[in-house]
Amino acid sequence: MKTAFPERETPCPAQIRLGGGATLAAARLLLIAVALWLSPTASAQTPRTLEGHTAAVYSIAFSPDGRTIVSGSLDGTVKLWDAASGRALRTLEGHTAYVQSVAFSRDGRTIASGSGDETIRLWDAASGRGLRTVRGRAGVAFSVAFSPNSRTLASGNTDGTVRLWDAASGRALRTLRGHADTVYCVAFSPNGRTIVSGSADNTIRFWGAASGRALRTLRGNKDGVLSVAFSPDGRTIASSSADETITLWDAASGRALRTLHGHTDLVFSVAFSPDGRTLASGSGDKTVKLWNAASGRALRTLQGHAGAVPSVAFSPDGQVIASGSDDTTIKLWGVGDTSPNR
Repeated sequence: MKTAFPERETPCPAQIRLGGGATLAAARLLLIAVALWLSPTASAQTPRTLEGHTAAVYSIAFSPDGRTIVSGSLDGTVKLWDAASGRALRTLEGHTAYVQSVAFSRDGRTIASGSGDETIRLWDAASGRGLRTVRGRAGVAFSVAFSPNSRTLASGNTDGTVRLWDAASGRALRTLRGHADTVYCVAFSPNGRTIVSGSADNTIRFWGAASGRALRTLRGNKDGVLSVAFSPDGRTIASSSADETITLWDAASGRALRTLHGHTDLVFSVAFSPDGRTLASGSGDKTVKLWNAASGRALRTLQGHAGAVPSVAFSPDGQVIASGSDDTTIKLWGVGDTSPNR
């Protein structure tokens, strides 16, 4: 069976399960470094590279004002970076194992991080001060996401649940059960009414954010669903899979609209541009691809990483793409014109 990575001495903090019950070391989980593609002074030809973590960076996110980037790493730290200059601002320490997921609250005041130590930590974004530690006995929080009003935090966990937490107090609100395996990804709809989750059980599930009620299950992927994202207007959901594809779904009906082919390895992450016109994806094939979100047409392939790309993010102004890679770097690429591979 083809594997995403050659043999490594570094232990993998988690595994992505593929079809047939086989397991594949998660590229998203193996030495994933932060590469931030697209800065105001960078271009698709000359990305800016940020260095500072001592091991793979698993997750990256922009602050709502676009001024700061947060990253979580195998080295057990959370780092904050100045998005304009690429300068490291501070290191947040407290986790006792790798940091698998990070997210900014929508008001920009709080950062959440999920770790292999089976805790979620909440941090003050301005000072870097630790606010509280959440222990829910749900395993590793593979993914964390804030609601649009910043009041609720959702986590996708290795125990197969989606958990909802009060972001202010850290109090457990409810547990959403239905997946049969690890939940790799969670996302809130733009209006905050719906949560979607993707799992190693190859399905996507819709949940009522207020009630916790299961609304719909989407099937069609041949392997685990590694990332989900809503379009800014809430009408479309993009999902990426270990089956090397990206699928676009109608959010209202759950109907599959189209499947995007082009990557040659697991697709770990997808993100919509703020205007909803472009989709970015990061893959185990070491590339970031840009797609026309309406037609599914491939626009450009960004090459430069020496390892898998498990995390991608657009800046709020849409001018920068950030990507994380197992080559331990952060790259910033200027989006510019998204005409096909020129």
